[in-house]
Amino acid sequence: MENPTQETMREILINANTIAVVGLSDKPDRTSHQIAKIMQDRGYKIIPINPNATEVLGEKSYSSLSEVEESIDIINVFRRPEHLVDVAHDALTTDCRVFWAQQGIVNEEANELLNENDFTVIMDACIKVVHAVTIGS
Repeated sequence: MENPTQETMREILINANTIAVVGLSDKPDRTSHQIAKIMQDRGYKIIPINPNATEVLGEKSYSSLSEVEESIDIINVFRRPEHLVDVAHDALTTDCRVFWAQQGIVNEEANELLNENDFTVIMDACIKVVHAVTIGS
């Protein structure tokens, strides 16, 4: 799989308002929490997707993407690669068409499913780092 260009990722970030974070931990010492907090501080609305939490970063948490009624611009995933196909199927229930798996997370089957359904797929890339490099901190 090949990620979009830095310019395409920059455009995605510039045009996005809402990021649903799948696997967002309510524990401040976890990477998902730290990165989501930074993105929230940079002006993005964060929608936590964590069936074990009721609220994260001051936002209501949902069990799955399919429960979210508001529009999502980016689905940012902090789940192990073997869970990406299930997350991809859940992503198909939304109006979002950008699926972003964090650094170290790649799954070819999920990539193929998402590409077949007109998603822009980014894998193995930290959204915070790409934001800092392409837009600034």
